[in-house]
Amino acid sequence: MLNFLLNNLGFVALLIPIALLVYQSVVVVGGNEIALIERRWFGRKMPQGRVVALGSEVGIQARTLGPGLHFLIPFIFKATKSAFTEILENGIGLIESVDGSSIPAGNIFAAVVAGHNSFQDGEAFIKNGGQKGPQIEVLPPGKYRINPYLFKLTKGSVTEIKDFEIGLVDSVDGTAIPEGRIFAQAVSGHASFQNGEAFIKNGGQKGPQIDIIPPGNYRINPYLFKVRKNSATVISEGEIGLVESSDGSAIPAGRIFANVVTGHNSFQAGEDFRKAGGQKGPQTEILPPGVYRINPNLFKITKAEAVVIAKGQVGMVTAQDGGPIPMGRLLAQSVPGHSNFENGEAFLKNGGQKGPQIDVLLPGTYRINLNLFQIQIAPAVVVNANKVGLVTALDGIPLPDREYVACPITGHNDYQDGSAFLTKQGQRGPQLDVLRPGTYYINPFMFGVEIDDVAVIERGQVGVVVSNVGEDPTADMKKRLGSTQIGASEEEGKEKYVVPKGFRGIQEEVAGPGRYYLNRRAFMMYVIDTTNITIDWDDQKDTRFDQLNVISKDGFPIEVSVKVVIRVRPDQAPYMVAKVGSIDNLIQHVIHPMIDSSFRNQASTASAMNFLQSRSEEQTKAENRARADLERYHVECVSVLICQIRLPEDLMQTQTKRIIAEQQQEMFKMEQRSQAERTEMEKMRATADQQPTLVASEIAVKVATQKKAEMITLAEGNAEAKALEGAGEGKRLIAIGDGEASKIAAIGEATAQAYSKQQAAIGEEAIKQIKIVELIAAAIDKGNIKIVPDVLVTGGGNATDGLMGMLTKLLPGVDLAALVKRPVAPTTASPPKEPKV
Repeated sequence: MLNFLLNNLGFVALLIPIALLVYQSVVVVGGNEIALIERRWFGRKMPQGRVVALGSEVGIQARTLGPGLHFLIPFIFKATKSAFTEILENGIGLIESVDGSSIPAGNIFAAVVAGHNSFQDGEAFIKNGGQKGPQIEVLPPGKYRINPYLFKLTKGSVTEIKDFEIGLVDSVDGTAIPEGRIFAQAVSGHASFQNGEAFIKNGGQKGPQIDIIPPGNYRINPYLFKVRKNSATVISEGEIGLVESSDGSAIPAGRIFANVVTGHNSFQAGEDFRKAGGQKGPQTEILPPGVYRINPNLFKITKAEAVVIAKGQVGMVTAQDGGPIPMGRLLAQSVPGHSNFENGEAFLKNGGQKGPQIDVLLPGTYRINLNLFQIQIAPAVVVNANKVGLVTALDGIPLPDREYVACPITGHNDYQDGSAFLTKQGQRGPQLDVLRPGTYYINPFMFGVEIDDVAVIERGQVGVVVSNVGEDPTADMKKRLGSTQIGASEEEGKEKYVVPKGFRGIQEEVAGPGRYYLNRRAFMMYVIDTTNITIDWDDQKDTRFDQLNVISKDGFPIEVSVKVVIRVRPDQAPYMVAKVGSIDNLIQHVIHPMIDSSFRNQASTASAMNFLQSRSEEQTKAENRARADLERYHVECVSVLICQIRLPEDLMQTQTKRIIAEQQQEMFKMEQRSQAERTEMEKMRATADQQPTLVASEIAVKVATQKKAEMITLAEGNAEAKALEGAGEGKRLIAIGDGEASKIAAIGEATAQAYSKQQAAIGEEAIKQIKIVELIAAAIDKGNIKIVPDVLVTGGGNATDGLMGMLTKLLPGVDLAALVKRPVAPTTASPPKEPKV
């Protein structure tokens, strides 16, 4: 081989340049590459303003070489390799051309030209009129052989609109939005702004777009369209959406809310809303719960709670738009079709009037436009047991003159249907019909309800009804009715006649026991007790009146406590009411003055003491007078009772002292007689107690008499023996006896005087008692009376003490100890003792 080369050096020398030339002429482009071609020599000069050469023009060529083997003339063409342009998934390619014709004045983006195969054929792009600058078209994901010298590529991301999101679009190119409009008009064919060329060609306007982009991925040119993500409008359960449009035609003069237009798919199709004549401002329609793709720049959505009327409540409605309420009326007329004010369009179309509505909302949940209708919630009318509801209508035709309550009408469902009430010519003012216990959904704008107690008539009572409604009694009826009432004249109390049922006045027929749902504006009920009624005049706390204070004839003040018992018969109760009005009036203004005057008159005709002593007679007179007076008032007087009469204290003390003195005098007399009887009894008792002693004494006397006879006989013998001695001694004794007799006579005289004074001082009976005691005491001292047994067991003292104790019980008040100690005065002279021999 070496020898071959050495032998063929000339051939080799020629082959080397040829090989180098061939090497320089061949361009090998790999599978992921492109080759940029630059023509250096031997070509035409590029036109002025051009950057990329075409065909035989000197310069960097617009065309490129794709993968493969290519032959280029060396030194004329120079190839530079570059990688493919790759757009990844979820990416886009944004193209800006560095060469081409100029973009027309007023445009921002180059016009779209055909034939350039997604900018891979730069020469075709320029030849077909491609314009220099940012291109509207974008490149989707993929690999592209794009001349990086001609086209500047910027990679971007697809526009992703997630669920519950919307895309709001602002176009930076297009025609101008017409004057007076805020949003660009919608154009078709741009495929959610992915086809910018169609947007521009179809008249797309520069500025905020009325169309929105729903959830999804979009290849949108961010240089042409600025996309802002916003949350979709979500109306939750229990909410409503209130809509206000920022674009559209003007609302007619005098109206507040826009007319309803169709076809806008709940405000999601803004262009359809505008084309259909949608008006700028608050919308009548609302959005029910759901998810809405609404352009928030076009429609302002305000969320509000749905109107919930709970059980036991009522909703009052005030419309903010509609026709005017007719003059003289307070509430708007009822119109059909608005479905409890949920359909505002129907309300306005059917003639709904602005202001408070006569219809109400019953318990439930309502989707009501709160911009159009203001809702006030009030409690329903609840009439409890034993209560009655009195109704006053705030709207309706005027009441006739002299009428207290409105004429009743039917069909208004207990005032719950205000429209029916007005339709049937219901009258304004207090109503005759009442509400019985229950719950009523009544419009407070239309009716006022006052809760009152039912009229209860218990057993033993009747109800007298005074009617303010009905026909007036005729003149003949008044005369006849007046003649049936005691003391009534034709001119007296013409409005108080007792009339038959159906006439105005006091009803002749009374109401028996029970409960009555009466309207006290139309009927007054006087409850009259038909059982006995007791009226007290006393100083007790629970009495109606204080005790009566009257003056006697002799000028002494007297306090009298009185009870008066009256009774009203059921058939006379209406006439009593016609006279005085009520039991309280009867007591206060008739019976009290009558009783007070009656007792004053009676007291003024008698002295204080006589008034007290003749109480029964005074009571009878007062009762007769009261019975006669009360008959004129159709009241029966059952009784008048004088409970207590109080005279002045000084007068009562004088009378008491006198009576006490009389009673004491009588008592002393009775006590004296009692003491005498007791003394006699004690004497007999003492005699009976001493009977054994007396028997023993009699026997002793008989024994003594025998002994005396024996002694006399002996004495006579001795006397004769001593006669002489006795004769001398007798003279002496006579002298002594005369002296003793004088002494005894003086003592007896003194004792008699003392007894006389004692008798004057303590009485004859007391003297007897003292004498008996003295005799008994003397007998005891001498031992003549044996009162102590031979064997006696005592706790101390002697027999005399025991006797003294017994006598003290028998003779109370006598100082026995002093009498016993006092010497006994002899009542007769004792015979002189015989001298001892």
